Amino acid sequence: MTAAPDTTAADLEVLAGYRAPSQLVLDKVIDRVDEHCRAFISRSPFATLATADAEGWPDVSPRGGEPGFVHVLDEHRLALPDRQGNNRVDGLRNLVANPRAALLFFVPGCEETLKVYGTTSLAGAGDLGIDFTEFGREPRSVLVVQVERAYFQCGKALMRSRLWDPSAQVDRSTMTPFGQVLKDHCALETPLPDDATIRADLAQEL
Repeated sequence: MTAAPDTTAADLEVLAGYRAPSQLVLDKVIDRVDEHCRAFISRSPFATLATADAEGWPDVSPRGGEPGFVHVLDEHRLALPDRQGNNRVDGLRNLVANPRAALLFFVPGCEETLKVYGTTSLAGAGDLGIDFTEFGREPRSVLVVQVERAYFQCGKALMRSRLWDPSAQVDRSTMTPFGQVLKDHCALETPLPDDATIRADLAQEL
């Protein structure tokens, strides 16, 4: 990867064009998981995990499970089980080098989201005295987040995107089959199974 460019005067000029945030926007940031954050997390089946390596290169990955799959241990700690994936473990490798992370929680049908920032450590599946079994499997590890900041994000982005609007859903048949995408990206000679077979195989590994 190439080095990140330095901030230029033009960049700073663009930033200067934004109006200052309102006092309400500044004051909504808290240093803990309060009862409102806890309730939101308990209903959330999906979150994104943002990390960066020692050099600052970012990574973001989806995390999902049953609602409340991220456990609130107390008002300053969250526990995120790491389920079977593609074994790249990019995010976990980043966190070993740079323990800062951010989570963005979604609740289906809710246009607001919840941001949580903190520092992390890795624990074994049995280290916290909690049964993290889901879909018949224990997680490979558990990410413990020491919460430093949390706040709710307004619903403008989801309103614009119509993410939860059924009429905005894309007909998957209008897109290139995922197996073909992988074949092209990996320059494979042999075709991969059709998407229904790929999805069925993935379902066996949840």
